[in-house]
Amino acid sequence: MRPMARRLLVSLIALSLLAVFGGTASAQQAPATPPKVMEAIEAAPAPAKPTDVVVGAFINDIQELDFKTNNYIIDLYAWFRWKNPELRPSRTMEFMNSFTSDDNRRNDLFEKPETLPDGTLYSIIRYQGHFSTKFPLEAYPFDTQTLRVMMEDTISGADSLVYVPDGKHAVTLDPVITLPGFTVGKPTMRIITNTYPTNFGDPTVEKAEPYSRIVISIPVTRPVVAMSLKTFVPIILIVVCASLVFFVRPRYVEGRIGLGITALLTLVALQLTATSGLPDVDYLMMLDKVFLLAYLFIIIALARVVATSWRGADAEAEPAIKRHDRTWFGALLAIYLTTNGLVLWTSLA
Repeated sequence: MRPMARRLLVSLIALSLLAVFGGTASAQQAPATPPKVMEAIEAAPAPAKPTDVVVGAFINDIQELDFKTNNYIIDLYAWFRWKNPELRPSRTMEFMNSFTSDDNRRNDLFEKPETLPDGTLYSIIRYQGHFSTKFPLEAYPFDTQTLRVMMEDTISGADSLVYVPDGKHAVTLDPVITLPGFTVGKPTMRIITNTYPTNFGDPTVEKAEPYSRIVISIPVTRPVVAMSLKTFVPIILIVVCASLVFFVRPRYVEGRIGLGITALLTLVALQLTATSGLPDVDYLMMLDKVFLLAYLFIIIALARVVATSWRGADAEAEPAIKRHDRTWFGALLAIYLTTNGLVLWTSLA
């Protein structure tokens, strides 16, 4: 072999060995992380865990349910327990559904948080004021209403502060509470996450931040028996009086019409009185439907009187008119009672 060819062959063999063993070494060393990068990863802080704030409440009194303005007064105590000394949840907490009034009072029972034996911070406030909620009245007067108190921290979002109920009895009710016209049920407390669909004009906030929210619910119901007597007995009496037009002699047309019109005007006055303490709503309440059926009963009775008034003075036609009046009365009363039953059933279902 010539010297030039021998040198060329040795060079090719050396390059092949370098490619094989050099590539293997590089492949083995590639996953290794540089020391500076490892130090940065180890020194990076762990994500901050939100502070749990244990919360509880005692409902001291409930006053003045005003359906006209959708508000009510609640007197309550609310307490907080937490461990982060940088937080003051009793000061930064805000009542989200408070109703604007000069009578609202908020008092901190401690000037600064008390430190419990285990190092937990404790604070309690008392709030006496108006709250607001929209009352659903479709089933009035057999409606069940829920009085709500909603609390939320005004500064710390859910990533730094989370409310936790104080055990199974996080909210209790004073056993001597009475609310005229209502039966007060067992209160409950829920913790939800509320996210506002806005950054409130802060350009540094990329997306809406969720907040932990406390929702205290107190159910109140109306006594069925008492409300039935107060609401339906007057309406039934008016309908009974209106039905007497079918039992007055057909020749006394003026008396029959006067009796029906008097019942109609009395029913109008009764409805205005019964709904005077309620707001104007864009739907029919159950009470409205009951009144409408009573109106329809009286109008049909008056229409029957007018239809027979042309023959009422005829002595020969009077027996037939009386007989047909009894039939009209039975059929109309049966339809009226059946329709009322359907209205009550569908409203309470």
